[in-house]
Amino acid sequence: MSTTTKPKILLLGTIRHAHKEWASLSSIATLITPTSTNRAEFIRECQSPHFSNVVAAYRTFASASITGLIDADLVKHFPPSLKFLSHNGAGYDQISIPACTAAGIRVSNTPTAVDDATADVNLFLLIGALRGFSRGIMGLRRGEWLQGCGLGHDPQEKVLGIIGMGGIGRALKKRTDVLRMKTVYYNRNRLPEELEDGAEYVSFEELLRRSDVISLNLPLNENTRHIISTPEFEKMKDGVVIVNTARGAVMDEAALVKALESGKVASVGLDVYENEPHVHPGLVANENVLLVPHMGTWTYETQYKMECWTIENVRQAVEKGSFRSIVPEQSEVVF
Repeated sequence: MSTTTKPKILLLGTIRHAHKEWASLSSIATLITPTSTNRAEFIRECQSPHFSNVVAAYRTFASASITGLIDADLVKHFPPSLKFLSHNGAGYDQISIPACTAAGIRVSNTPTAVDDATADVNLFLLIGALRGFSRGIMGLRRGEWLQGCGLGHDPQEKVLGIIGMGGIGRALKKRTDVLRMKTVYYNRNRLPEELEDGAEYVSFEELLRRSDVISLNLPLNENTRHIISTPEFEKMKDGVVIVNTARGAVMDEAALVKALESGKVASVGLDVYENEPHVHPGLVANENVLLVPHMGTWTYETQYKMECWTIENVRQAVEKGSFRSIVPEQSEVVF
């Protein structure tokens, strides 16, 4: 009889929809959850027998309420057997990729699973901000009819500047093509022509100068934090419209509030915020700001798809020692 011990899979967070798919992992591993309720307890638990032989972990954004950020200080306490961290989400700014890489831990995300749902919200915010719908909606709830509502703008023939032409940025372009918007974009690297699909690659500064609408679709990291702040607002057209469905901290919210107050920025559509769930009071008070509480992927279909994707990453990690969608920073790393 074999005495081989089953590997363990650690669940950090909650499975809300793909219960059957998660349970199916029990055929290849023992499924465990932490008993910790805070970071200090979690660190102690990492060193306990409960976490011995954990080879992979499934984590959610909300699990940071227990573990805190997955930073170098936390990673050094992980059990040495943990070599795969499967994150449920496209953005993974809660995780220090350098710290994980140094510890020999692969990290995965769910890149394309979120594209359509997020691009749909992106388009909703873009049209709503261009047309000034927020002020009209707020006034209507006060019993006012078009009071204080200036004329909005049509999207047709406007220049849309997309900062970060990944899957979501490209999905947004497909939707705005129907509206006859002209797309320019800025990326770290130019896309192949077939992925550009008619979009014009420009410098960051040129995009700021030319765009009527700017959409932020880039990941948050040490290089992109506050990539939009006072100097960047000064380079934009007067009356520019900005939409952010990426991460709140890619834009300096305090600087944004001032740009809105001065009229430099006419209106904004936001799904993400710098200090979620807290929203800058200057944004809440300004009726030219269309606010959504991080609902970019807030649909049953997309949430289920993201969970299934993350579970499949875990399965592949245990069965094959690899990920379906390792994060780009680790794509060339030899583990």
